[in-house]
Amino acid sequence: MDPVGVDPRWEAFAPFHDYLLTAFPLVHSTLTLTKVNTYGLWYTWTGKDTSKKPLLLAAHQDVVPVHPDTVDEWIHPPYSGFYDGQRIWGRGSSDDKSGLIGILSTIETLISNGFQPSRTIVLSFGFDEEASGVYGAQALSEALTQAYGADAFALIVDEGAGFMEQYGTIFATPGIAEKGYLDTRVEVTAAGGHSSIPPPHTSIGILASLLVEFESNPYDSHLERTNPVYGTLQCFAEHAESLPSGIRKAIKKSVSSKKALKKLEEEVFKDKMYKSLIGTTQAIDLIGGGVKTNALPELAWAVVNHRISTTSSIDATKEHDTKLLSSLAKKFNLTYHAFGERISEADAPSSGTLTLTDAWGTALRPAPITPTSGSEAAAFRLLSGTIKATFNSHRSLKGDNIAISPGIMSGNTDTRYYWNLSKHIFRYNHHNQGNSSNVLGGVHTVNESLDIDAFLEMVRFFTTLILNADEATNL
Repeated sequence: MDPVGVDPRWEAFAPFHDYLLTAFPLVHSTLTLTKVNTYGLWYTWTGKDTSKKPLLLAAHQDVVPVHPDTVDEWIHPPYSGFYDGQRIWGRGSSDDKSGLIGILSTIETLISNGFQPSRTIVLSFGFDEEASGVYGAQALSEALTQAYGADAFALIVDEGAGFMEQYGTIFATPGIAEKGYLDTRVEVTAAGGHSSIPPPHTSIGILASLLVEFESNPYDSHLERTNPVYGTLQCFAEHAESLPSGIRKAIKKSVSSKKALKKLEEEVFKDKMYKSLIGTTQAIDLIGGGVKTNALPELAWAVVNHRISTTSSIDATKEHDTKLLSSLAKKFNLTYHAFGERISEADAPSSGTLTLTDAWGTALRPAPITPTSGSEAAAFRLLSGTIKATFNSHRSLKGDNIAISPGIMSGNTDTRYYWNLSKHIFRYNHHNQGNSSNVLGGVHTVNESLDIDAFLEMVRFFTTLILNADEATNL
């Protein structure tokens, strides 16, 4: 999309802002609202003790689109927000309007009960997270940095994973890191002409061979002790009641044994989800080329999406892609450029070109890892206690009924722009994710919905978090 003020589609957020103004009157009469780049929402609830680092709660206003061809597949219209007495239906009910509305509902309720924070609370709501946050969260981050400075916030909580049963135990997995991101655009050009006199390979045929090469050579992934998922596995070994004894033994032995680590890797990689979380992934998501059946395509292209392992880098990913296609560039006699560098010989004859680029210029390195142990882990301990207290309170339970395990996000959030604001960033929405076979539920697909009880528990979580952070003296 073009920038705000140029592309009229951004104007869809204005009526939503009007709705928020009427739905949360106490928030808007008590907190200071600053609009950043027109539609970014920055709320400040100034605390009585300004010497304390503020708490930052984040969410995003935007949602992914609903394809017109799938509208009839929805049980209730996708933008209706229909409530059937048990579930809220519609795009954004889970990702991420529930987080935004949950935060504002919490603040509204606290104000109505006379609460006045000691620690300043800041809310930051972007409006283009689903399109990399270039106009929303990036602008908000710049404004927050200018106002507060670097490392100014005690902790940041944004959207993320929730909790679910795994191996007989309920685990909450706040994301303490995010994988990196690179969209590699693969572009092939070749001579045009009439299709009645075709060459052995058209640009589309060559592109097809290149894409097969990608899928035939997935990234070589390995489980390393520095990967956040390894920390998750350590928690499983300690707290998962029905974890197979062989896996538990391998996890514990892997701390000091390379052989046991390799055995653990083989076992863990049987689960597609964990293998994806650990290693760098690739997915061919976009393709285009050709204009007419009787005209040879002069251009064909595709985009390969990579989620980069926390133990890898953007440069390593580019290097892998470049090397992978080198032999095919020679086979098809293509002049080869990759990420700004010429790979093929300068004067070699050519029947076309192959060019690799960062498709949108939005490549992102893996995020810094939030500390979860030692003297710098006070924020993680506060979050863990908040999760446990919320879980028990919502169910009238006592004792230790939920385990907290550091996790990693499968995608990227608006926090990609907030790294300089705090060393303690958590991607976590306190909601029941069900089971490991349906982790994402209806997010980004047909019939997205949220159980109303799960939403109320999210509000309870945000309330408990604010109260706990307000009393904390070690953040």
